[in-house]
Amino acid sequence: MSADNSEKPAIVAPVFRYVGTRDEARTTAFYRDLLGFSFEDVHDADGKKVAIKGINGPAHIEFGEDDYSPDYPMQKREFGTAILFFPTNNVAGMRETVLARGGKPSELEKVNWIKMEMFQIVDPDGHILWFGQSYQQPDKPRPQGQLEQALPNLPLTDVSAGVKYYCDVLGFSINYAQHDLGVMYRDKITLCLIARTEKHTGIGSCYFYIRDADTLHAELKARGANIQGEPVSHPWGLRDFHVLDLEGNSLGFGQPFE
Repeated sequence: MSADNSEKPAIVAPVFRYVGTRDEARTTAFYRDLLGFSFEDVHDADGKKVAIKGINGPAHIEFGEDDYSPDYPMQKREFGTAILFFPTNNVAGMRETVLARGGKPSELEKVNWIKMEMFQIVDPDGHILWFGQSYQQPDKPRPQGQLEQALPNLPLTDVSAGVKYYCDVLGFSINYAQHDLGVMYRDKITLCLIARTEKHTGIGSCYFYIRDADTLHAELKARGANIQGEPVSHPWGLRDFHVLDLEGNSLGFGQPFE
């Protein structure tokens, strides 16, 4: 999508994150007064307030006492190390709005390798906030290459159980299966489940580019998949999430912004 600076600046893609704050009032004032967030309290099952949630369109950010990575929710991280990315429909207008409200955003910068125009601002706890909007740059012509498709191999101790799991939980179908091999496919993707041997030890991982991260996340969650957190939008142009299969192999699913 090309830039349209006539639109009212807004965050246009879902962002779900949890970050730490040392001063709730200071954080609330920053995100409300400079960035236009509204706030509500977050309570646990016993009715105890455990965090505050800032909401700005599809962006939902929870702020609490602890700070942890969405990829490793049990591992606390140092304050001021989170990076949040907000896709916008008018990045120049967003920057001007923040500036007019007394914020100190960086200059706009075009990052050509991800085809985005961006600026950043730092919140009171040191967390970095990136705001970006895609823009179109002509791609260089590429010669006809040799590589056309990948076939990941994921090791399993119990391949038969793995075949059933990939069908029932991850939505794959069987191309071919035997006791020590499962060739699985879904849409345009094919992967192999192979027997874990001395040659094929440990766990594997693979990454899939997909059409709609939030829709697939909801589907796999409903099927009972071992999902490692909500979809996250990254500044390099992907919104993704990860799933572990029944023996710990990692599958990443990423939706390009463009």
